[in-house]
This record gives sequence, C-alpha cells and structure tokens, in this order.
Amino acid sequence: MEIMTTRHSIVNTTLILMAVGVSVCLTPAAATAAEVPPPAATETAEAKAIVEKADQVRFPSDGFQVDVTITTTGASQSNEVRKYRVLAKGNTNSVVMVTEPASERGQIMLMKGRDLWIFMPDVSQPIRLALSQRLTGQVANGDLARANFAADYVPKILRSEKIANDDYHVLELTGVDRSVTYQRVLYWVREKDSWPYKAEFYSLSNRLLKTCKYENFKLMEGKKRPTRLVMEDALRGGEQSVLEYGNMKLRDLPDKIFTKDYLKKLD
Repeated sequence: MEIMTTRHSIVNTTLILMAVGVSVCLTPAAATAAEVPPPAATETAEAKAIVEKADQVRFPSDGFQVDVTITTTGASQSNEVRKYRVLAKGNTNSVVMVTEPASERGQIMLMKGRDLWIFMPDVSQPIRLALSQRLTGQVANGDLARANFAADYVPKILRSEKIANDDYHVLELTGVDRSVTYQRVLYWVREKDSWPYKAEFYSLSNRLLKTCKYENFKLMEGKKRPTRLVMEDALRGGEQSVLEYGNMKLRDLPDKIFTKDYLKKLD
C-alpha cells in the first residue's frame, strides 16, 4: 500500500509541475509517445508536396506527346520561330525532335534522368549536352527536355504572398547538384489549385538570369495546364522567348524509345 501511495504521489506531483510550466523529464516510453515530427521535417514535406502537385499541373505523369512552338524576340532582331515535338514519360525520360526549321529537322535530343544527348544526322555518335546550355533564345535545354522540379530541387517555403485576389506559396528551390538546369529558383504556386504562376531562375553566384510566367491555362488531357510560357532575359532587357504548347495527347511510350540506339528510327 505504501508503494502504491508513493507512485500516486509522484504522478500528482508531475502533473502539478507540468501545469505550472516546469519542465518534467518523462520516461523513455512516455517521451516516445509524445514525439512529433520536427518542424523542419514537416515544412520540407509540405514544400515537396506543393512542388510535386505543380509538376503534375504542368505535365502528365504518364507518357505523352506535345508540340512546342518557341518564338524569340529581341530589341534589335526579327522574330525567330522554332518548333519541336516532345515525347516524355514519367518526368524522367524524354525525346525532343526539331520539326522546324526544315534545315535542322532530324536533330533529336534524348534525356534519361539528368543525362542529355543530341543526335545529329551528319554525326555518327550522339553528343553529350548540359541541361543548362542554351537551346534557343531564353530557353535552355532543360526547359524543354526536363520539367521535373520535384526531383531536381530541394524546396523550402519562404512565405505566402497575395497577388490580385489569390494567395500564393513562394518557394525557394535549391538544386540537388550542379547538373540541374538552374542552381536556384524562386517559384510562385497558387495555393488553392497548385497552378504555377511565376519562376525566377538564378545562377550559382545567385545572379538573376531570367523570369518565367505561366499563362493561358487550358484543358489538356484531363487537367487545366499552362499552354503559354513567357521567358524574359533579366541580364539584357528587351529579349524574350514565348513557348506555346499544343496538341498534347497521352501515349503508351515503350522504354526502347528512350535509348541512344533508337534515336535514328524516330521521325
């Protein structure tokens, strides 16, 4: 009876101390039951989920085909128009084929993971490329061949921001390594539906390179997606590239398409 009374007294004393704000050391079992995920881990998971949902808005997660027209304008040059057909599967494999200009038809880029090659009809072997290398105008190879922010960056929520009548998450995306297209990205994503709104792309030295606006959302393959991207040069004013997406359709793309040996068979 004396032992039970003592234990009862200890429990009462513990509750009283906790009620008045005194820190109490719990037993290992009690501490385990009281554990919650660290705030940093919770915030990282939330940020990753936001980026993943925005990726799914931009492109289907299954195999698909889409045509892309890129129009580049500059302060001292006439418009340059280039057209591409993109075949993609799972946000990790893609093939980009030049359809215009006719003089470059037959050039094909292959991306597997973050490895990128270009096949040219008059060169016997594919040539290795960097995702960050310029494709045309303000568009880098990675902008067209790989659109997988969730896998390429470590996201962090910086703040919420109201634009017009909508609330947006503002995220900082830090590249997982130097092979990604940009080393740092600031990314605005609408809270209510995960629509991407704007991105700012930075160099390794944290210099703003260009901005991108996601516009003209239309229903494509079951989801409203941005069909117009406007990329503007932040270093030299007056130059921009507009990417317009159309004719998207889901396709069952076999893995053999995304191999270097298969590139010559594509048209």
